[in-house]
Amino acid sequence: MASFLPSWSFSFLFTSWMLVTLSRTVVAKVVYRPSPWHLAHATFYGDETASETMGGACGYGNLFVNGYGTDTAALSSTLFNNGYACGTCYQIKCYGASACFRNVQFTTVTATNLCPPNWSQDSNAGGWCNPPRTHFDMSKPAFMKIAQWKAGIVPVMYRRVPCIRAGGLRFSFQGNGYWLLVYVMNVAGGGDIANMWVKGSRSGWIEMSHNWGASYQAFATLGGQALSFRITSYTSKETIIAWNVAPSNWNVGLTYKANVNFH
Repeated sequence: MASFLPSWSFSFLFTSWMLVTLSRTVVAKVVYRPSPWHLAHATFYGDETASETMGGACGYGNLFVNGYGTDTAALSSTLFNNGYACGTCYQIKCYGASACFRNVQFTTVTATNLCPPNWSQDSNAGGWCNPPRTHFDMSKPAFMKIAQWKAGIVPVMYRRVPCIRAGGLRFSFQGNGYWLLVYVMNVAGGGDIANMWVKGSRSGWIEMSHNWGASYQAFATLGGQALSFRITSYTSKETIIAWNVAPSNWNVGLTYKANVNFH
């Protein structure tokens, strides 16, 4: 004699199967891939110490302390994108000039500064960073890896590449009791940030606004709360959460490290 299960049993079994299936689903990580090669030009600023590259429009401060070193460049405004390009990484190779080092394929730099327009000079005679030019004003040590520095300016080929960073995101705090300004550093993957939120241990998620460069701000009273951050990459659109980055006794002037990063 055939036996039948009640209709609710089929529903229960189907739901259970779906839950098991969903629990086994593997979510792939978003991995940033290199872009095609493009043509541009490159110059350099400062001397061999790269001391003039410290600070910069991205707000990274001391580039040695914060892990960027001397392999950096200032971008023309066409590339800088109002600061959203801060932290992006590029492979640059000298191309088609006698000053190029033939045995060097490329060097890799991080965008840490803005090369502003110089409207008093022609775009082809000194105003190298005038829009719509695509231009890299490299640190002198970085420039000297691809070409003879006496050339001054050389044609180059460049492409965006994933940023390789050791460890997690870093958050440098500034501001006061009613205004939190956060500089985001050591960003891997695309290297850039599109949106950012902060959450106190006693608050919900608060959307932060882009201040300038690599900094985001929240006008909120968050003292005495452990802080978490939700960050979306400008390039890959991936969103990650760095939970409890700063303890409840956090303070401005300090940098806090997360254990997550982009890829």
